[in-house]
Amino acid sequence: MNEAMKCLLERKSTKSYTDQQVPGELLDQVLEAGLYAPTGRNNQNVICVAVRDKKTRDRLSLLNAEILGVNSDPFYGAPCVIVVFADSAGTTWVEDGSLVLGNMMNAAQSLGLGSCWVHRARQMFETPDGKDLMKQWGLSETMKGIGNCILGYPDQLPAAKPRKEGRIIKID
Repeated sequence: MNEAMKCLLERKSTKSYTDQQVPGELLDQVLEAGLYAPTGRNNQNVICVAVRDKKTRDRLSLLNAEILGVNSDPFYGAPCVIVVFADSAGTTWVEDGSLVLGNMMNAAQSLGLGSCWVHRARQMFETPDGKDLMKQWGLSETMKGIGNCILGYPDQLPAAKPRKEGRIIKID
């Protein structure tokens, strides 16, 4: 099996991390993989905000937890969060941002990192605190949160779950 297929078949959502930070060179590779995701009409209107600063990371976690209605860390202790935004003025903004997230999670797997897509990015950045962060980061109001890609070194390797049967229909 080639390496690309191996990464695709072995990637799992990681929900337990060590506190070891993602090195800059690995983060850069994950981000670059996101930039090469396909976008509608090749518009490339997706922006990734990579956060390794603990104070900002914890602020994002708190925003997400408030929306979820929990007191726990929805980022599972991951030390790095990449927030993916897409320009809602486009027609394929949700799809474009989703493909970027998928590319980054697969790249993380290939580099020995754990990752997980954490929802509620759109709601996070509709709050006053979220809008304040967007302004600090220089993002326009047409940018909408698609998802949070958390990254780090797995504390435990996730167990593989069997694939459900009957999800492929072939018409020859």
